[in-house]
Amino acid sequence: MRGLACVLMFQTHCYDSWLSPSARQSKFFMYSQLGGTFPAPLFLFLAGISFALVTEKLWKKNLRPAQIARATIRRGAEIFAFGLLFRLQEYLIAWGWAPLSDLLRVDVLNTIGLSMMLMGVVCWLVLSLHRGAQARLALVLASSGTALLISLLTPPLWTTSRPNWLPWPLESYINGVHNLGTPQAGLFPVFPWTAFAFAGLAAGFILQSQWARQRETLTFFLTGAVGLALVESARWLEAQPHQFYAVSDYWHTSPSFFLIRVGMLLVILTAAYVWCRWGAGAWGLSPLIQLGQASLLVYWVHLEFVYGRFSILPKHTVSIRTASLGLLTIFLAMLALAFARTRSKGRGPEMLAWFRSQARAN
Repeated sequence: MRGLACVLMFQTHCYDSWLSPSARQSKFFMYSQLGGTFPAPLFLFLAGISFALVTEKLWKKNLRPAQIARATIRRGAEIFAFGLLFRLQEYLIAWGWAPLSDLLRVDVLNTIGLSMMLMGVVCWLVLSLHRGAQARLALVLASSGTALLISLLTPPLWTTSRPNWLPWPLESYINGVHNLGTPQAGLFPVFPWTAFAFAGLAAGFILQSQWARQRETLTFFLTGAVGLALVESARWLEAQPHQFYAVSDYWHTSPSFFLIRVGMLLVILTAAYVWCRWGAGAWGLSPLIQLGQASLLVYWVHLEFVYGRFSILPKHTVSIRTASLGLLTIFLAMLALAFARTRSKGRGPEMLAWFRSQARAN
């Protein structure tokens, strides 16, 4: 699923960066950007599932809740620090024309790190209060309840109840206001984005239950069915004549759109299971799996060749055909980078010894 998120991210960024103004008026561009609404939710949802896997592993080692929280929150802090380093890198590369405020942009890496720290706190509280079989149910309920609460609080925090008494760098983590006076759709604040991580956390704990492990195929197909039910329920709610919120932005803050995307994520999870169980993923040669194994690296690198000074095509000037060729180039280059990264992982000492032997021979 991370590999799919990478591909959707590549096409969104490439067409957004390179297409000319006339090409940006086409339906092709509209659908491209619609596909761009999924990479960030996918990354956050999968961060939640991975977090559940790690927490479960530590939990089965009989570690105390405080020890589990310390390990998982520390990892979240590391990801958050990577996000800050990424902003610093972007600022230095764009030295001379990037505003200093760009250092404080709330990017998706920052939000993934914050999500992991928040999930660590929630899991610590739940595991401190519950033991045994009740703990898993409590974790699922707490995770899904937190996701729903974040989604429900998003519309007022973006509009009628903005915490504008906070300094903008702090408020930006609440609603993405940055320094522009109003919430920005291109940022990734806690509300609503961390809700996707908590939804993934709930799904992860469900999938690791004994019942789900004993009925793996049935569980994944039920997951897809629940996803479709969420999509239809959200569409029904949005179609009602009376709305709960006085002000709401469907594409950015609506709880209904959040439920639709969570439903689609569950359907994609089922499709990924089918792909890996019976499709090309079972052959071990899937480029999506390869990209997913190095998703952080390809995310970091591709931006410089799409949006940065090293963009392989001129920005906002090319046709759909030329941008598509550029997209293919980016995809193949990032696939090669991911392949090199996964093949060299863990071989640092071996490679260092080889270089030293060559240096002594010379």
